[in-house]
Amino acid sequence: MMKAEERIKELRELLRYYSDCYYNEDSPVVDDFTYDKLLRELEVLEDENPHLRTPDSPTVKVGGKASEVFSPVTHRVPLMSLEDAFSYEELSAFDERVQNVLGNSYEYAVELKIDGLSVSLEYENGVFVRGATRGDGMIGEDVTANLMEIKEIPKVLPEKIPYLCVRGEVYMKKAVFEELNAMQEILEKKPFANPRNAAAGSLRQKDSKVTAERKLSIFVFNLQLCEGKTFSSHSESLTFLKELGFPVSPYYNLFSNMKDAFSEITRLGDMREELPFDIDGAVVKIDDFASRVKMGETSKFPKWAIAYKYPAEIKETKILDIFIQVGRTGVLTPNAELEPVRLAGTTVRRATLHNYDNIFDKDIRIGDTVRVRKAGDIIPEVIESVPEKRDGTEQVYKMPENCPVCGAPVVRVDGEVAIRCSNVECPAQILRNIVHFASKDAMDIEGLGPQVVNLLLENNLIQKVSDIYTLRAEDIASLERMGQKSAENLISAIEASKKNDLSRLIFALGIRQIGKKAGKILAKNFKSMSAVMDAKLEDFIGIFEIGEISGKSVVDFFSLESNRELVEALQNQGVNMEYQDESVSEIFLGKTFVLTGTLPTLNRNEASKIIEDNGGKVSSSVSQKTDFVLAGEEAGSKLKKAQDLGIAIVTEEEFLAMLS
Repeated sequence: MMKAEERIKELRELLRYYSDCYYNEDSPVVDDFTYDKLLRELEVLEDENPHLRTPDSPTVKVGGKASEVFSPVTHRVPLMSLEDAFSYEELSAFDERVQNVLGNSYEYAVELKIDGLSVSLEYENGVFVRGATRGDGMIGEDVTANLMEIKEIPKVLPEKIPYLCVRGEVYMKKAVFEELNAMQEILEKKPFANPRNAAAGSLRQKDSKVTAERKLSIFVFNLQLCEGKTFSSHSESLTFLKELGFPVSPYYNLFSNMKDAFSEITRLGDMREELPFDIDGAVVKIDDFASRVKMGETSKFPKWAIAYKYPAEIKETKILDIFIQVGRTGVLTPNAELEPVRLAGTTVRRATLHNYDNIFDKDIRIGDTVRVRKAGDIIPEVIESVPEKRDGTEQVYKMPENCPVCGAPVVRVDGEVAIRCSNVECPAQILRNIVHFASKDAMDIEGLGPQVVNLLLENNLIQKVSDIYTLRAEDIASLERMGQKSAENLISAIEASKKNDLSRLIFALGIRQIGKKAGKILAKNFKSMSAVMDAKLEDFIGIFEIGEISGKSVVDFFSLESNRELVEALQNQGVNMEYQDESVSEIFLGKTFVLTGTLPTLNRNEASKIIEDNGGKVSSSVSQKTDFVLAGEEAGSKLKKAQDLGIAIVTEEEFLAMLS
C-alpha cells in the first residue's frame, strides 16, 4: 500500500511539472504520448486506491491556469478536457459505455485533433467582443487583442446573434513554423520545440504586433452557447458556424459504429504528413445533442467524447554515413545519412544527431543500427544506437577540424556545446552575419532587416558583408516589395553608418564573446581598428571587463586572413576605423542604475545611453549592488524593492541635474 502511495505522489509531481511546462510556459519537456501514459498510470492507481484520490489531482483538474499577465476570464460554458484512448480496445470500451446508455441509436462524429492552443470566442449582437485561452477549463486569459490579429477569425458576423460563444484551436502551420524557427536561428534566439509550442507562445504575447507577425491560424470545432437559436446535433451546428464565416474543423465525418469510426481514425492518421498543420490524434464525439445530455459528464471529461492519441512511431535503421550541415549562425550540426525507412507516413533518409556531445554520449557510430523517430512529428532524429547488433565494421566518428563549406578552422568556446565555423564571411552563415552587422546596436542601418537582407541575397545584389556599401538605389528599387523611396532611404542609412564610432564596428563584426559593451571598451582602449587587429593576448588581460577569454576570441578572429580582408574591404568603402570619444564624462563611473516606469521626456534607450556614455552601467534588476533607481510614472515592483533596500531613487529631473 505504501508503495502505491509513493508512486501516486511521484506521478502527481511529475505530471504537474510537465503540465506547467506545456500549458503555462509553452515549453514542453516530454511528448504528449509519454505524458498521457503517465496520466493513465495515475488513473489506474487512484481507481485501485480511491482513498488516495484528491481534488487537486492531475486526473481531476485540467492542466492550465490563467496567467497573471492577462486579465482572467470566467468561461460561461467550461472548456473541458477529453478522456484519452491509445488502442482500439479502449475505444471499444468507450463504445460499450455509450451503448449501455443509448442502445444502438447514435452516430459518431470523427474529427482531427489539431495540436494547438484551445480558445473561446465570444460575440455580442454579431460582433467579436472577447477571446480567452482555456486556462484550467473554468478561468482562462483574456487574449482578445491578440486573437484580433488572426485573419481567419470573423470580427463581425453576417447575423446579429444576441450572444454566441464558440471553441476553437489556434495553431501554426508547419511552413510558418519552419520560417519562424529559421528566423530564430538567424537572430540567435532559442528555437521553438514544435508548432503547438510556437502557437501558444505567440498567442500569449504582451504586444499584439508580435502575434500578428507569427501568422497564426484557427479551426473552430465546437459551439459552446448560442442565444436565439437551437440545434439538434454537432454536425448541424458546424454547418451553421461555417455559414457564419468560421473556419470549422476539417475532415469531419459521421459513422454509425465504432469499427467504421476507427477506420476513419486510421485514415486520418495516415494523412498526418500530408496535412499543412500538426495533429496529435482524432476525436470521437456523439453527434446528437440530446444523447450527449443523457451521457452526462465528469468534473473533467464529457462522457460523450473521447480522444484517440496517435503513438510516436519509432523504427530501426542503419547509419550509412555522418555528414555536417553548417547553419546560418556558423554552427556545425552532424546529421546521419540513413538506410531509407518509412516513418510517420514518409520515407526518412536523414536525421539530426544534434551535436558532437550527443554522438559521443550515445556512442553512435557510422554503420550502427539505430532507433529513429520524428521529434514533434516533424524533424527526424536518432534516439539511440543498438550496440548488440554491431558486427565490428562500425566506425567511431570525429568532428572535422575545418568548416566543410569554406575550409576555415572550427572553434568551440569553453562551456558551449556548439562547434562553429570561425569565418565571419562563410557563405553558410552570411545571412545572419549581415543582419547582425546592420542591427540597431551594431551599425544601425535602418531598413536593412532580415527580410530585406534575404531579398538582396536571393537577387545576388550582395554576397558578403562589405557588399552592403556597394549597393545602388536603382538596383534596390527594382526588387519586389521595395520602391524608389525605400531604396533611397536605405542607401542614406548605409552611407550614414560609415561615420559610426569604432565601437559599433567592433560589435558588428560578430566576434564571439564581444558584445556591445565590450566593443566600447576595446575601442576606448585601442583607439583604432588596426591596433585591435594587431593586439596580442597579453594586451587584453589587463583591461577591465575584458580578460583572457574575450581577448582570445579577438586574437583568434583576426588570425584568419578572411576576417582581416573583410575589415580592409570596409575601410576601402569609407567605413570609419577610428575611436570617436562620444562619452560626455565619467561622472557615473562604477555606478549601477535600474530604470523603471515611464520617464517624462527620455525613453529607456536614451536614458541607458546617457548612463553608459558617462561611465555607468544599466541593470535590469534591483539588488544590493544597485546605486540608483531612475523612476518614472507607473513604476512597478522595482521601485518597491528599491525602497525596501534603501536604494537612492531619482526622478528624470534629478538624474539630468546629476550630469551637470
